[in-house]
Amino acid sequence: MKYDYLIVGSGLFGATFARQAADAGKRVLVIDKRPNIAGNIYTEDIEGIHVHKYGAHIFHTNDRRVWDYVNRFADFNRFTNSPVANYKGELYSLPFNMYTFNKMWGVVTPEEAKAKIDAQRREITGEPKNLEEQAISMVGRDIFEKLVKGYTEKQWERDCKDLPAFIIRRLPVRLTFDNNYFNALYQGIPIGGYTKLVENLLAGVEVRLDCDYLENKADLDALAAKVVYTGPIDAYFDFRLGALEYRSVRFETELLDIPNFQGNAAVNYTDRETPWTRIIEHKWFEFGRDAEGNDLPKTVISREYSSEWKPGDEPYYPVNDAKNGALYQQYKALADAEDSVIFGGRLGEYKYYDMDQTVAAALALCERELG
Repeated sequence: MKYDYLIVGSGLFGATFARQAADAGKRVLVIDKRPNIAGNIYTEDIEGIHVHKYGAHIFHTNDRRVWDYVNRFADFNRFTNSPVANYKGELYSLPFNMYTFNKMWGVVTPEEAKAKIDAQRREITGEPKNLEEQAISMVGRDIFEKLVKGYTEKQWERDCKDLPAFIIRRLPVRLTFDNNYFNALYQGIPIGGYTKLVENLLAGVEVRLDCDYLENKADLDALAAKVVYTGPIDAYFDFRLGALEYRSVRFETELLDIPNFQGNAAVNYTDRETPWTRIIEHKWFEFGRDAEGNDLPKTVISREYSSEWKPGDEPYYPVNDAKNGALYQQYKALADAEDSVIFGGRLGEYKYYDMDQTVAAALALCERELG
């Protein structure tokens, strides 16, 4: 066999494994069905702006080992995620903090804000039974109605009463003026874009693009002793037990001949009537300047629409409910029986991974697999 490992997918999981395997002296081939590397963190250059083609990606972690690892392959800027919520023209800070509470109720002190939230939280007694009750128990009815309900129902195309409570348990609520959405020690965007980061991870590794593994499986399997598969686990088994469900996202991207559209990287539209969930203005991920520090004269925006996944769409978020969890366990049993195939990453494990978790999972696999 020509290769020790065939790696299916050039996203962050596959690229990290490829780097470690190559550094361990293994013969590695990476393939991807797309015409470009980097999977969903792919960034393309439009008028000097690194556009996050598959949605906003902000690297954030508390794991120093992961942070040090990715910084070997890119310099990261000091971008801090501070999204804004737009409710019918009213602007609020996200995460929910003292700026939010002042705008919502006119309160000035943390004590006043806490009293207002506590009074509204009393509406829910006992353990929250769904997302609506969970949100009200955390931030009260007013904030739920304006800043949670419409956005969440657009995102999932389900009533908040029909969604599980755990989806929103990590919602940041602060009695401070801290606008940093992620409560992480380390945060930033790779200078030059994520594609550059993945290029550096794959330096010296053979990569074949426009190569569909499942359409050429027998021929490709014959090339390597082992396969690291990062595609959808149900597709690998030809959906023989049924299709796992995902949420998908559609983007409408525009180049605008103005220097500033919304003044922030991300603005969430939280009313139910606005069809998109948020607008991303990509230049602000790198502070609106090019590599030489010059202000960029144009801007690129992407309107983001959440949708139910259907065959042919890009799968983004696993639907982690009981039905899909049970189906995944059946597919995992099939996967465990595959001697020479390792299933990894968000789609291979049917698991929502942040980027740092993806890197950590790939490094853990490398330790088990490569020694």
